[in-house]
Amino acid sequence: MNVNQKMPSVKKGFWTPRRVARLAIVIALSAVGGFIKIPSPTGTVALDSAPGFFAAVAFGPIDGAIVGGVGHLFTAATTGFPMGLPLHLFVALQQAVWAILFWLVARKVNLWVGVIAAVICNGVIAPALFIPIGGVGLFLSLLLPLTVGSAINIIISAIAYKIVKKSNMV
Repeated sequence: MNVNQKMPSVKKGFWTPRRVARLAIVIALSAVGGFIKIPSPTGTVALDSAPGFFAAVAFGPIDGAIVGGVGHLFTAATTGFPMGLPLHLFVALQQAVWAILFWLVARKVNLWVGVIAAVICNGVIAPALFIPIGGVGLFLSLLLPLTVGSAINIIISAIAYKIVKKSNMV
């Protein structure tokens, strides 16, 4: 090939090396956060979702959903999947949806309105979705620790995003 010829363009796919590396780092942070527990009946409330919420607002909803879902599975694995794998897969799906919702509200309205929406979804709606499975007792026992854990995770992610955005790194 002549040095003056252009290289053939390669269409960028979803799984670029940069995205894979970024996801690996943020998922690793989520796994580490999974070891920092907030006391709860299930033992799976932890600081694992902050990286997922951060990834959502910093890198996009798909990245946030992946990190949020995988992060919960790491946390559940550290406690032996106390509610069983199918229910933890359901929680991982919820985490993915809440990350997407956080991104959407933060982008369309305001970051801090997104924080409030995500805390309500992850802290109140998520345990309410378990009422048909575990009853009102499970809902009430998870409500406080999950709301507190959600607030901590989401506020950490919002503050981290503001700092990183101000430094022009994202």
